[in-house]
Amino acid sequence: MIEAVMLWNEPNNMSHWDFGIDQGWRIYADMVRRAGAAVRAEKPGLTRVLGGMSPIDPGFVSHLRQQGALDEVDVVAVHGFPLDWNLWSVDDWPMKLQSVRDVTDRPVWVTEVGVSTYANEEVQRLGLEKTAGMLIGRAERVHWYSLFDLPRAWGATTRHKEREGSSYFRHFHMGLVRPDGTPKKALRTFAEYAPELGLCQWFHYEDPRLDDAVRWFRELGVKKVRTGLAWSDDHDRDAEAWFDRQMAALEEFDVTVTFCFTPECRGVVPHHTSPPRVVDEFADFCARMVRRYG
Repeated sequence: MIEAVMLWNEPNNMSHWDFGIDQGWRIYADMVRRAGAAVRAEKPGLTRVLGGMSPIDPGFVSHLRQQGALDEVDVVAVHGFPLDWNLWSVDDWPMKLQSVRDVTDRPVWVTEVGVSTYANEEVQRLGLEKTAGMLIGRAERVHWYSLFDLPRAWGATTRHKEREGSSYFRHFHMGLVRPDGTPKKALRTFAEYAPELGLCQWFHYEDPRLDDAVRWFRELGVKKVRTGLAWSDDHDRDAEAWFDRQMAALEEFDVTVTFCFTPECRGVVPHHTSPPRVVDEFADFCARMVRRYG
């Protein structure tokens, strides 16, 4: 069942939202207000989550609060990867959470946290243990990212790709399970912390890994899952049957579903990271998804 909806993913990350178009996040703030109100109208009481920020930036939260965006969300989410992309220590997690709590009265969820095996599998296992110790009991929700490695042939959702150097290639090594389906060292360590740790797993359109993911969720004792439904898929493809299959497969779990990514034909510029030309169109998509799956 859907227990929460998230409005976009990492909106303060240049790979997921075009700052050049929306300097000051005015379009994003307006979109969150309208989408949050649309979700509330469809299903009052459904938890609405501000798109998980990366980097963790209390100034970003304050800026959105001043523009009224937090009036239509119930939770603020953060994403952190101190052992791969962030310039801070894993020991700083309590301080990072508090920095956000200092500027909002909304609960703070950690909806993506993870460690890659880019350098070594033991780094991931030890990082998982350390991260669980830092976050369990300090955050109401924690979703580990991710169950599966990203197959190299698919490419990572980032605007700069190989120009990012090793930062780009770490995207492909974040899973607990390799592309060939074999487990990494950290998989069994993760099971020791479930269900307190949930999982975040993105599924591509008609992703062949869906059934295997559900099997792993059950085997690991996962109760809370975060995934996404892309507005761009809905508009650019005949995605309704795929969305139905995905949400039916995940029905037994408590799902936080993320709505994001602009159809190229609806963006200010033709790219999935572009703000939409008409923010109400994104709000309409959110409302329709909640009406169908909420």
